[in-house]
Amino acid sequence: MLPTPSVAIFGRLAVTSRRALQNDDVKIRAHLIVIMTVEYLLSMGNDTAVAFAAPDRPALSHGELRRHIVKIERTLGASGLGRTDRVAIVLSNGPEMATTFLAVSSCSIAAPLNPRYSTAEFDFYLRDLNPKALIVEAGRDSASIAVAQRYAIPVITLTARMQDAAGIFDLEGPLDTANSARSATPSDVALLLHTSGTTGRPKLVPLTHGQLCASARNVAAALALTPADRGLHVMPLFHIHGLVAGLLAPLYAGGDIYCTAGFDVRAFGGWLDEARPTWLTAVPTMHQAILEWARREPNAARRAKLRFLRSCSAALPPTVATGLEDAFGAPVIEAYAMTEAAHQISSNPLPPAERHIGSVGTAAGPEITILDGQGAQLPLGEAGEVAIRGENVISAYVDNPGADAAAFVQGWFRTGDLGTIDADGYLRLIGRLKEMINRGGEKIAPIEIESHLLAHPAVAQAVVFPVPHATLGEEVAAAIVLRDGQHVSAGDLQSLLLEKLSLPKIPRRIVFVADLPKGPTGKLRRIGLAATFGLEAVRPRPPFVQPRSPLERTLAEIWCEALTISEIGVDDNFFDLGGDSLAALQIAAEILSKVNAEISLSELLRCPTIADLALEITEQRLLALAPESRAALLDEAENE
Repeated sequence: MLPTPSVAIFGRLAVTSRRALQNDDVKIRAHLIVIMTVEYLLSMGNDTAVAFAAPDRPALSHGELRRHIVKIERTLGASGLGRTDRVAIVLSNGPEMATTFLAVSSCSIAAPLNPRYSTAEFDFYLRDLNPKALIVEAGRDSASIAVAQRYAIPVITLTARMQDAAGIFDLEGPLDTANSARSATPSDVALLLHTSGTTGRPKLVPLTHGQLCASARNVAAALALTPADRGLHVMPLFHIHGLVAGLLAPLYAGGDIYCTAGFDVRAFGGWLDEARPTWLTAVPTMHQAILEWARREPNAARRAKLRFLRSCSAALPPTVATGLEDAFGAPVIEAYAMTEAAHQISSNPLPPAERHIGSVGTAAGPEITILDGQGAQLPLGEAGEVAIRGENVISAYVDNPGADAAAFVQGWFRTGDLGTIDADGYLRLIGRLKEMINRGGEKIAPIEIESHLLAHPAVAQAVVFPVPHATLGEEVAAAIVLRDGQHVSAGDLQSLLLEKLSLPKIPRRIVFVADLPKGPTGKLRRIGLAATFGLEAVRPRPPFVQPRSPLERTLAEIWCEALTISEIGVDDNFFDLGGDSLAALQIAAEILSKVNAEISLSELLRCPTIADLALEITEQRLLALAPESRAALLDEAENE
């Protein structure tokens, strides 16, 4: 067994690592790749350079960080925790959580959990993880403690030493059986994370030291991070985005991190002024809030002098990207990532290379391809499922052969995302396979509709989702959050979308809400929104009502032919009957021919029943008549 690394080992590694980085020594770099672990990654920073800073705390140097991690490793090893033992971590965001993750993953297997989980959620995750110990903050009444006690999981408490540098703490716990610790190898598991589980039981993802370090290296390379960079850390540290892009990548580059307690737009301006970061990474909902702040505080945004802003974990609306670039005078780098890839898959490049707003860039680590439904690779430009392979991609889930069989094909990992790759290698995502709306057999991508909704100046946030439909299976719906003091109607938004999208993609049901439900990492939740907004009930077809006038009878005949339906009531909805763009164009042409009235798609959207449409045509005729003729026509209609 190899001993736990000493401070001296860290020092020798630091010299070797810095030499490789500074001199671009290919042989040394190749050697480091072979032995890359979290411990080795930590050796990159200069001994006296800052590693962690935090609000109202003294800074922690890379040397102090290494010495503290060695101390914690020895404490955990003396407490009976070994290389393959799982340690659940339930701590708030901040420098202590960052240091704890680094220490635990170096000598055991870290399993960070959202501290805001309910008792039921902790019950599931702790049973599924079966950890050897749980680390919690001293004095915090976490629901995880009672659950751990129920399953006889030893609880270790962490006490931050607030008078010391950011990230320094003491541990106290019941474990007292010494374990023979050994240094990690690149193939050892360092981190266990659950997938989100929005459409089924969460899968447990094992990430090795080699995979984490490879991804950290990829992020650092894509962003050209250096020891001079300081990242503003606002992402949760129980999520792959915050752990790899926010923490490991800047440490790999020898830089430092300003650790916050989590995203808070009210504190954002103060952080920028105090920390003077050169970059930050966040999810789109956070960037939307940052953009709103920047519009209120334009001078503060420019004063920040950020080198770039990075967005990942969900699609960034192009309007938000361009707004941020205008506000900060800095490029927005959108990337694509997932837990199973230890985070980064692709990334837009930094200037002066070409960025494609709306795409997630080119491959930035693993290989990327597009597969058809049978697992065959598709040519450039064709849409299909995004698949990846590479040194940062997992080879299997934990004890889940069914998930493995579905996810892996011929060495490729199927991401579940739909996308295309253009001739220049830029990847564009269309949507998630499981989130596609199936409207009568037509597959509709929510993110395409959302991008157009967000282009309206009154719309702050938008999410598109399916609602049940009696005949089509699913119909398109949208929930909208308006900007303060702004107003727009559902009809206005539908008309806007009709200029950009085909008729079936226009949401038939639009609700206006104060806020949208988000997951623990700030990503919008799309699954289950029909129930959330009370739209889960299937709207029944209205009672049949016969056409009551010659105009309604003519319209009914036109609709029956276009929709291939034998009988239509005047209150039946064109779209509920399966109407699409082709049927709408046919109906408009027949109305012009037989009724001598011009009906646009926008008017059909606003008047989707025969009764509504007949009234619209009658009003058009009335407006076109002289006043005396208009009165005569109204008298005739009343007598009829």
